[in-house]
Amino acid sequence: MRKDFDPAEIAPHAFYRLLTATVVPRPIAWVSSTSEAGVDNLAPHSFFTVASAAPAVLQFTSVGRKDTLRNVEATGQFVVNLTPEALFEQVNESGADFPPELSEFDETGLTREPSLRVRPPRVAESPVAFECELHSTVGFGASTVVFGRVVHLAVAEQVLDGDHPVIDRLRPLARLGRDEWSTLGAVKEIRRPRYTDRG
Repeated sequence: MRKDFDPAEIAPHAFYRLLTATVVPRPIAWVSSTSEAGVDNLAPHSFFTVASAAPAVLQFTSVGRKDTLRNVEATGQFVVNLTPEALFEQVNESGADFPPELSEFDETGLTREPSLRVRPPRVAESPVAFECELHSTVGFGASTVVFGRVVHLAVAEQVLDGDHPVIDRLRPLARLGRDEWSTLGAVKEIRRPRYTDRG
């Protein structure tokens, strides 16, 4: 037996809770941006993925018009920082509804690191930073999908094996439903099959 849910007959926030509890785990874009007034913003966005590999484009969704979206639209630049397990509390704290004149960097005690190609700073404590220039946005009701072209990638040497990032060193956080988060857990490895391998 299954229970059926019709998005047209359920309050949007109730269906949002169903989506976020079942589309899991979700990687987190920890987006740093800078306002026109020069205030550095930092916020986690858990509707996030790779949109294109060539050209390299990342996408995240702003649910509502948050400071991140306003800053990105105004300046055309942002940084996506990886959210490692060791920064769990700071990642969560940076999602609070701070007023736009306050910087989450200062409020959470995180360190700014200058970016190479864009104005917004990186999170120095994060091992991975994608510096992005705004490609485009697409609106869906109260949500806006932001597409950013990656113009520079900086990866901490301690998480690399040669040039390859090692997942056990990255230790990324992910979002689940309600107030639930997940850590890496067990990693399984299996070769992708090819049809020609079949006997």
